[in-house]
Formats: sequence, structure tokens, C-alpha cells
Amino acid sequence: MFTLTVSPSWFKSDPYGKFEDAAKRGFKAIEVLNWTGLDLNRIRSEIERTHVEISAILFRSTDPKKQELIANTHGIVHADALDAFLDAIRETIVAAKIVGTKNIVVTTGNEVAGMSRKEQHTNVITALRAAAPLAEEAGINLVLEPLNILVNHMGYFLTTTAEAVGMIKEVGSPNVLVLYDVYHQQITEGNIINNIRNNIHYIGHIHIGDVPGRNQPGTGEINYRNVFKAIRDVGYEGYVVFECGLTEDVDIACPKMWALLEEE
Repeated sequence: MFTLTVSPSWFKSDPYGKFEDAAKRGFKAIEVLNWTGLDLNRIRSEIERTHVEISAILFRSTDPKKQELIANTHGIVHADALDAFLDAIRETIVAAKIVGTKNIVVTTGNEVAGMSRKEQHTNVITALRAAAPLAEEAGINLVLEPLNILVNHMGYFLTTTAEAVGMIKEVGSPNVLVLYDVYHQQITEGNIINNIRNNIHYIGHIHIGDVPGRNQPGTGEINYRNVFKAIRDVGYEGYVVFECGLTEDVDIACPKMWALLEEE
């Protein structure tokens, strides 16, 4: 069974109090993507105290110049981002080990005008292949995320499930997988349940949110009871993260979210 996980944005407390807030609502993990600027040892203490894990963190660098190179405004679609990317992965692995998470989210960067998609694709594969041994040695997964370009991330390079899975196959590492975001993929291509079923062996992490609006399930067009059933039926045992906003009080919303897991 997968572990249902919550975005810390659902809670109004400071970054360290969110673990207690999550525990009170029955969650075993939260997602803390931007780890820079946090006291990671204090975070670790909260994890140990509340038994609420961190499901993933985002690849980042504390060096502003390196961060600029790996940000989506540049990214690993550019060959010149390779060294900064590898340094950021090393730095993020250290952070991941402190807080005990096994997933690092990776993005490609935005599409480059005047450069062929083939060349950009090759640059991404080169970067991921170079980072794969670092992830393997650390026992941590790099999860590559496609994003939608119709609503939220105009210009982003990687959008489809097919290309993301193809990249994972090219890299050929058990520690480099896809982050499948149901919200983004519903906007981009739909066919959510079949894409999950057909590609589950390449999916290492799942984000969810409803469409339109990117709020909690039940506020849009996606039948999340069926989506959760499909994820459960394929035997996925990773994290499924409410990477979305709320339209009502958290204590009203959370029981509704847990109810979606109940089999009819």
C-alpha cells in the first residue's frame, strides 16, 4: 500500500511545527521540497519525535551561481549546467541523508530556442547518467518530473509521460525514475489510469491535485477514488503526495481525503 503524504502548505505553523500538524491528521509523511535555509538537524529531531517522514526534497544548491544554472530558467537541457547539476545533487544527497528521505525531485529546465529537442534531450540524459552513480551509492532515487505548459510552466522542456519514461529507460538506472504528477499529466494528456498502469515500473513518486485549480481532490474533474484504486491495484508502495492547495479548512478536508482510499 502506498503512503498518503501531505503538502506542508496545508498547515499554518512554522516549518518545524508542520510535522506535528501532519501527525495529528494521520499522515506519516510530508513533502518539504525547498530544504535550503532550514535547520536540517532540527527537522531530523521533529521527524524522530513525530514519526512523520519527508517524502522528497528538491535538488538545490546553496551556491547562487550554481542554483541559477540548474533552475528551470536554464537547467540541464543546457550542457553547461552539468557540473552545477552534479554538485547540486551531491549537496542535496547530504541534505537527504540528514533528514532521512529517499527521493530527490529533478527537473529539466525550460526548452531552449534555437536548440533542437534532440540535443536538449541528449543533454538531460547525459546529466542523469552522470548523476545516477551518486544516487545509487547513496541509496536515493532521483525522480524526474514532467510538468504542464498549458497552465503553470510555460516553456518547460519535459511534458509527456512517454518522453519521461523513455528518458528513464535510456538512463538505465534503478535509482532514476519518473515523478508522475496527476495534476500536470491530466492537463497535458489525460489517460491517467492507463499511464499509471502501463508505466508503474518506471514511477518512483506520485503527486496529486485536482484540475482545474490545483486544489484537493473533489474540487475538479478527476475521479480520485478510481485513481487511488488504480495506484493501489498495481502494487505501488511509494508516496502519493497532496501537492496542491486547499479550498476549505484542513480539518474538514482531511477526513474527505482519507475517505477516498476506502473501497466501495
